[in-house]
Formats: sequence, structure tokens, C-alpha cells
Amino acid sequence: MGLATMLCASPLTNFYSMAEVNSISVTQGWEKAKDGIWPGKDGVWYKVDKMGKIWWSKDGKKWEASADGMWQDKDGKWLKINNKMLVWSADGGKTWVDVPEWKWQAADGKWYKFDKDWTLWMNA
Repeated sequence: MGLATMLCASPLTNFYSMAEVNSISVTQGWEKAKDGIWPGKDGVWYKVDKMGKIWWSKDGKKWEASADGMWQDKDGKWLKINNKMLVWSADGGKTWVDVPEWKWQAADGKWYKFDKDWTLWMNA
């Protein structure tokens, strides 16, 4: 039974709408990342647009579309958005698997994740 189901089946439903319950379960411990930007390796910054396209910048001011749409996490795994899903590869791009909960640890050691609308969240 998920959190939303448990809350809806409890007396808390008198206080929370279903939208609020879903919001609580999705964002607890997470906050929207400032400017939707996360750090990559070698001083490169990344962001994603609402279509799931990846952009990169070396200074956070001038942005370019990423040709391959990929970035690396703290451990060196490659990530990309493929068919509206977040996937990663631990073997240099030979095989790709779904990223659990769409979250990864960035080069700065913080945890980030996307929601279904490609909004970036950071673990607070």
C-alpha cells in the first residue's frame, strides 16, 4: 500500500486533498533545485528543458544544447533521457537501464531527481 493510499484511507483525508497527498509523497525531503541546474564533472553545468532536452554550460550563462544529451554522475555512470525515460550506463554507453526513482548523485555529492514534468529536485 502506497503512502497516498494509506493517507487517503486514514482520517488525514479530512485535512489533505488528493493533490496535496501526492505532493507530500513526492517532495518530502526534496526541494526544487535553484534554476533547475545541476553540476557535472569538470566544471560543466547542466539543465533540462520541459521537452527533456539537455543543455550544458561552462559558466552558467551561455547554454548550448547537448549533442548526445548525456552527463556523468559522481561515480562516472553516464545518464541520458531516452524515450521520455531517465536511463544510465555503467559500461560507457554499451547498455542502458532505467534509473530507479529518476535520481542520481551529482558531481557535488548531492542527490538530484526529475519528476514527470522534468522539474529538477534536490535532496535538502
